[in-house]
Amino acid sequence: MLVTDEVRSYIGLSTKAEFACDAVESGAVRRYAQAIMDEDPAYLGETNDANRRFGGPVAPPLFANHMVRRPLGTPDPIQDNAQNPLFDGIVPVANLPAIRPLANLASLNGGSEFEFFRYARHGERVSVKLSYADITEKASSKGPMVLVVRLYEFMTGDGELLMRSRNTTIRR
Repeated sequence: MLVTDEVRSYIGLSTKAEFACDAVESGAVRRYAQAIMDEDPAYLGETNDANRRFGGPVAPPLFANHMVRRPLGTPDPIQDNAQNPLFDGIVPVANLPAIRPLANLASLNGGSEFEFFRYARHGERVSVKLSYADITEKASSKGPMVLVVRLYEFMTGDGELLMRSRNTTIRR
């Protein structure tokens, strides 16, 4: 049995809310909208008929998921680990403690699901809080596997919920 009481004790652990280094900025929204090939007029930097019902210009729904990044001028973890053969290139958005009893198990992406509450508006500050939502064990033909579900909550500076993201990692 891989999911012991010690492993279960991680469920509910969370980080403090951490703000993205920049507010929702119209130039970043424009580049993101172009990259995802969704140039909806609601994303334009000025208020228009398409975004008036949202209270002004907004960002695409998944924009908040991608706006938490390292501030300009801070050390680059990719460069800092260029000589480290064990570095996998994954730099977490927020740091939850590693689940020590599962540390030596291989890790696979089990998918993501998103729940939207409202669009982020241009100029808003966005924070993210991360927690372990669930850890379960499943039997498979190749042996046991552990499903680790992390919950990301994206909120405005006023604490209003914008989006939740549940990311599942399969450990075997």
